[in-house]
Amino acid sequence: MESSERVAVLIERLRTTEHVTVVELAEETGASEMTIRRDLDQLAERGVLRRVRGGAVSLLLRGEAMPFAVREQDAAEAKERIAAAVDGLLTDGEAVILDGGTTTLTVARAIAGRRLTAVPLDLHAATALSGAPQVRLLVPGGRTKPGALAFTGPLTEASLASLRVDTAVLGVCGLSAEHGLTAHELDEVPVKRAAIASARRVVAVCDGSKFGRTGLGLVCPVTTLDMVVTDRSAPAAAVSRLRDSGVDVRLV
Repeated sequence: MESSERVAVLIERLRTTEHVTVVELAEETGASEMTIRRDLDQLAERGVLRRVRGGAVSLLLRGEAMPFAVREQDAAEAKERIAAAVDGLLTDGEAVILDGGTTTLTVARAIAGRRLTAVPLDLHAATALSGAPQVRLLVPGGRTKPGALAFTGPLTEASLASLRVDTAVLGVCGLSAEHGLTAHELDEVPVKRAAIASARRVVAVCDGSKFGRTGLGLVCPVTTLDMVVTDRSAPAAAVSRLRDSGVDVRLV
């Protein structure tokens, strides 16, 4: 089992079990106990767990997003394909809002060589674009959240309300025709809604795993979206229901 697969198994166990042991995880993954201890130490540094004698205790709370450092590594290849597809959708000279999140951070890196006006909604994307010579960077005000460094609060919302952009690229915590686009963090909901209200075109980006999840806060029904760019792991039935709702779904 490769490192990424092994870590995915560990995280899934931590989602469902408060306490895990090194011995159990070694048996489940086929890895050595030394390797499991190293994996647990790395996850502890990222805020996923607390190490205890012989194992670890989960710090993952039900309904909350995974730590940013962990999410950034998840489905990395799919995110790169999604980012390349979004890059292909944009025309030089466009003004683009980039939502906070790991997929949109990958989009920011993909468009760094373009001639665009970019409005990033987290400091990760702002940093990725800060050295891009042709990007006119507009950074909204607001409060940043630890880890994800997403801008939230009335200053962010007011900044977005004063803009009119061509495209808003939204990150996704959960997506379905039934429950719409949802977010784990409630204070991100009004920011995402402000981005939608400021944009002529709304594009949601996510890997296929987000179709099986629903966040706590409703951002918008899927009929608000013009397009969803996702990878081919997205469930066919979920994609079909989105298309039946009038959403243009691009599989990459």
